[in-house]
Amino acid sequence: MESGALGDALPDGRLSSRTSAFGASAFATPDLVAPVQRIGWRTGYRLALAVTDLAAIAVAILFAQSVRFDQAPWHILRTLDGYTAIGVALGLVWMAMLAANRSREIRILGAGTSEYQRVAKATGYAFGIFAVIIVLLKPDVARGYLLIALPVGLLLLLAERFFWRSWLIARRREGLCLVGAVVVGNHQDATRVTNDLIKHHHAGYKPLGVAYTDGTGGAQFAAADGRNVPLVPFASLADTVRATHTRAVIVAGELPGGREAIQDLGWQLENSKTELILTSRLTDVAGPRIHMRPVDGLPMLHVDLPQYAGLNHTIKRGIDLVLAGTAVLLLSPVLAAVALAVWFEDRGPVLFRQERVGVAGGSFTMFKFRSMVVDAEARLAQLARQNEGAGLLFKMKDDPRITRVGAFIRRYSLDELPQLFNVLNGSMSLIGPRPPLPREVAAYEGRVNRRLLIKPGITGLWQVSGRSNLSWEESVKLDLYYVENWSVTTDFMILLKTVKAVVARDGAY
Repeated sequence: MESGALGDALPDGRLSSRTSAFGASAFATPDLVAPVQRIGWRTGYRLALAVTDLAAIAVAILFAQSVRFDQAPWHILRTLDGYTAIGVALGLVWMAMLAANRSREIRILGAGTSEYQRVAKATGYAFGIFAVIIVLLKPDVARGYLLIALPVGLLLLLAERFFWRSWLIARRREGLCLVGAVVVGNHQDATRVTNDLIKHHHAGYKPLGVAYTDGTGGAQFAAADGRNVPLVPFASLADTVRATHTRAVIVAGELPGGREAIQDLGWQLENSKTELILTSRLTDVAGPRIHMRPVDGLPMLHVDLPQYAGLNHTIKRGIDLVLAGTAVLLLSPVLAAVALAVWFEDRGPVLFRQERVGVAGGSFTMFKFRSMVVDAEARLAQLARQNEGAGLLFKMKDDPRITRVGAFIRRYSLDELPQLFNVLNGSMSLIGPRPPLPREVAAYEGRVNRRLLIKPGITGLWQVSGRSNLSWEESVKLDLYYVENWSVTTDFMILLKTVKAVVARDGAY
């Protein structure tokens, strides 16, 4: 076990609460001698990833060989012919690339898209290297074998990583599998970062202490998100961190003395297992848009500006067409069953058509299965005072206009399925901001209009983050973040989370 590290899991997986020798104003430290030496959660988690990575690759290779040569997997394992040797070589190269691309680095696990991007990049490298080997050695390898193994293996790896990430986030929600950290900075910056870490537990850091650079005012605890976080004297920060084996020091904003102070702090933490983390003041800017380029000792931070046209958006449109078209074909029985159920209930129209505002402020007709009575829009004014939605949105948990069939299809988001045809005709995307009503757009002010820079989506960050449970401000913030930071990898993650949100019926009413 990695014992003695503040914030790491103890043998039973909990964070220790034993008070340290630094007094009431110091933060909690774990027992330095554990009764049972067990493997640390980080080592165990990375080992589990390696084992399941290997299993996913093995299944993909066996599946490809089985399909290409019409052989049962157990027959392949029993015969051990030349293709089995090639499969083993491909598997070894694949695993080596996953390791070389640091796809199991602990700091990227649990949040962000870096883990998935590294898995995809490692897969591309593995097949690129293998293709070069085939060209040079010219073995008798069928191309169909590799064309099957590549996509199947990538999908299995991403699905397996998504499973483990969900497991890790669930543990972190319970206060487990976290890395203890001290946040240092002035009151405003340090409090902001501390609140963000408490709120976003999936980041993997637990603030166990705060060191203010502009004085403590005689207090012993800092209030953050309704909790008291013990204060650490800034003057003895490095000594306290070393003595308590803290795993992370997070610098929020500037330190007195500028970059030299940060450099000094780094020197004081040398040869320890503590990582030094500098937070950026560039809020709502995703990591892939930030690039560091040192020039003659001057670190220059480049920020890619958002792009709303070009190759990436062409790729996004292609993905929309392929996935939406496939979904319509596969879900056609469901579409027919829902349509019949809606019609049989009151013999009214099956589809609900509503004008929405799309990209660049243009209007379009959005399709949904009708889930309310036929005169629902006429009754809206009577219910305005009972609005439970936030901001410009109208929502009611027990809306009397919803039919029995409507309640069911809303619960499982089946009413949204006709929007697949909006995706096919180009007025919507699978992933994007929520499609607003004209009356909502008319009330937009300032930066809220940036939601209209890209196509609205059937699902998006707003749906996988709470849907109807979100406040208006939170919904706008999520949409704006997506508009400026979207990527194909982000879209893939949102699709996976959408499935989870729909099954859990989180915020659906």
